[in-house]
Amino acid sequence: MVALVTLFRFTIYESRFTNHDLRVMTASRIDIFKQMLVSDPINSSILFGLAKEYEKAGQTAEMIETLKRYLAISDDEGNAHGMLARAYEKTGRLDKARETYQRGIDAATKHGHPSMAEEYRTILES
Repeated sequence: MVALVTLFRFTIYESRFTNHDLRVMTASRIDIFKQMLVSDPINSSILFGLAKEYEKAGQTAEMIETLKRYLAISDDEGNAHGMLARAYEKTGRLDKARETYQRGIDAATKHGHPSMAEEYRTILES
């Protein structure tokens, strides 16, 4: 609970800081999420939050590994698939990106998110 309150405080006040300060806060958030995973290693909300923090910090390899863990235990509605596909694109793994976008289309369709599915289809067609 203390970790979540700390994260909430970071979110409220982050607009008042410089880019350097934000990188430090992101690192702190990553540490908080990692600490929370120690006691609850299969908590999908924590894994997704950690992946988002890795994305903000530009830590693509860590983001990919975290999203793979998240998707292994979660019934994602498509968003994490899109995040993972974009990360694969950044690292030049285009075949993996295409596969992941397709899984995102399937998940988004299953969960009633046609605009997300269409966005991923458009990306695959380009």
